[in-house]
Amino acid sequence: MEVKTFGVVGAGQMGNGIAQVAAMSGLQVIMNDIKDEFVQKGLQNITNLLTKAVEKGKMSAEEKDAVLGRIKPSVDLADMSSVDFVVEAATENEPIKFQIFKNLDSICPKDAILASNTSSIPIGRIAAQTQRPDKVIGMHFMNPVPVMKLVEVIRALTTSDETYKLTWDLSVRFGKTPAESSDYPGFIANRILMPMINEAVYCLYHGVGTREDIDTVMKLGMNHPMGPLALADLIGLDTCLAIMETLFVGFSDSKYRPCPLLRKYVEAGWLGRKTGRGFYEYK
Repeated sequence: MEVKTFGVVGAGQMGNGIAQVAAMSGLQVIMNDIKDEFVQKGLQNITNLLTKAVEKGKMSAEEKDAVLGRIKPSVDLADMSSVDFVVEAATENEPIKFQIFKNLDSICPKDAILASNTSSIPIGRIAAQTQRPDKVIGMHFMNPVPVMKLVEVIRALTTSDETYKLTWDLSVRFGKTPAESSDYPGFIANRILMPMINEAVYCLYHGVGTREDIDTVMKLGMNHPMGPLALADLIGLDTCLAIMETLFVGFSDSKYRPCPLLRKYVEAGWLGRKTGRGFYEYK
């Protein structure tokens, strides 16, 4: 099977990044979201990044126009009726993802592969929502997508070898380095990363250190490019909480219990960079 048309459901931070790298690889892309304002915001973000690339001499203005010309905006999921491969990049909410996959299963061609960019929900549970579990797979990109090289490829028990190989090869085509993870909550990346972030929030909660001191220790002592609290703000505190809850329920282990302070911030609407306030304030 050859992938020519690539769909992305969700035009937010992750979705527009996935759409950009797919279009840069030469694919025709359909970028969908529930509101046109979301799609337009995603397109503007792609345009801004490509413009910066042109200014830095990394691509020509003609190449930029060609990439943008390969991205079709969409607010109707029925537009996915022509895709060969689609990645769902909606919010980290199980019922929402389940419904999207049920809808895609009835809309997309029978041979189309349905992938999820979920950062924690087991792929087998998503695949069970469809009539094509052999064609469902996890394709977990890292943020920001155009910059980060990793793609976690997660195969469920039902995922076929053909689906796995095509997803792996597509990741390479996008200029990424794929790594395989077994289908457990959080996979590899977030099973390691999120408990670290959660523990950093506990350190703040218990007064072990200030937000600056906690982040400074991890940056200068462990050589991390960002401190865990600043990283949580970048990811989105609501996403961090959702992943911790998935880990907590999935493993029934108290070590994954979300910090009460994390929950408190989310309930207050302090979600990080996207709302202007999280553990830090942003203009």
